[in-house]
Amino acid sequence: MDTSDLIRLLTLQDANTRIVLIGAALLGVACGVVGAFAMLRRRALVGDAVAHAALPGVCVAFLIVGDRDFGLFMLGALVAGIVAAAFIALVRICTPIKEDAVTALAIGSFFGLGLVLSRWIQDLPAGNRAGIDGFILGKAAAMVRADAVWIACAASVVLSVVLVLYKEFKVLCFDRELGAFMGFRTLPLDLALMALICICVVVGLPAVGVVLIVALLVIPPAAARLWTDRLGVLLTLAGGIGLVSGVVGVALSATLPSPMGALTRGWPTGPLIVLVAAGIFLVSLVASPRRGLLGRALSGRPGSRGPVRDRAEERDSADRSEGGVGEIGGVEGAA
Repeated sequence: MDTSDLIRLLTLQDANTRIVLIGAALLGVACGVVGAFAMLRRRALVGDAVAHAALPGVCVAFLIVGDRDFGLFMLGALVAGIVAAAFIALVRICTPIKEDAVTALAIGSFFGLGLVLSRWIQDLPAGNRAGIDGFILGKAAAMVRADAVWIACAASVVLSVVLVLYKEFKVLCFDRELGAFMGFRTLPLDLALMALICICVVVGLPAVGVVLIVALLVIPPAAARLWTDRLGVLLTLAGGIGLVSGVVGVALSATLPSPMGALTRGWPTGPLIVLVAAGIFLVSLVASPRRGLLGRALSGRPGSRGPVRDRAEERDSADRSEGGVGEIGGVEGAA
């Protein structure tokens, strides 16, 4: 590691690194918090479908305007993501096909359409200006100030909505029948949660790409879930893990030495962010006092399928009815 690069990183002297660092940190917080609700509501795979559906949306936006425009690209991705989410909901309601099969259908169909359109764009005279490949694998290192502003605005909107609708989302995730009894309209709340997932996916595409954005929605809340049973703590931990993953991933990308003989300097930022999050999850899986492998071994509990299981695990097994009460067992409704 180059000492001068490390000093420049720690002091935020480099403008480009500063922009990427802020953008990745805000994206990690937003994805972690929204991903926690998506996990509790069993909607994590919908984020994957929305991410893959965003590619044809970006391609269609380029075909309409004929040039690279980040704002219009994000609008196209958002519209395509909403269409994919609506498609999943419609097919699930109107047919006997299960949601996981419908989600897989949406992922394959929309992503296949995106790849076809991407190849078509590459064959156009102006296709090299589109930068479509950056939306597939992500190019966080190429993030500019406008991109970071988009992410900051999206993160502010997402976190504000979560703060305002915290009680409603809590009821939606744990007891829809109680929510209906209290007068909450669960369908609009479900749609609002889907909209938040779409926003996080769309603004995260330039940073980590279609393939990896779902990891930022799933891994931080999954790691946080291993440490706590309380919803408020879960949201805080998930956002914190997302923030740490973004900051450390950017730092590693900026400071790790390049491989011998590499033609370019540095490592890909998006994959490193996801790998840091995965590393935090593995540490949590081993070291968590109650649900970690080490904690189970020291307490003599054989595992989640053994004869001795804590109350949270029993509720995990009992609450698997579709749209039922307590989507993730053991997380208390209290903040």
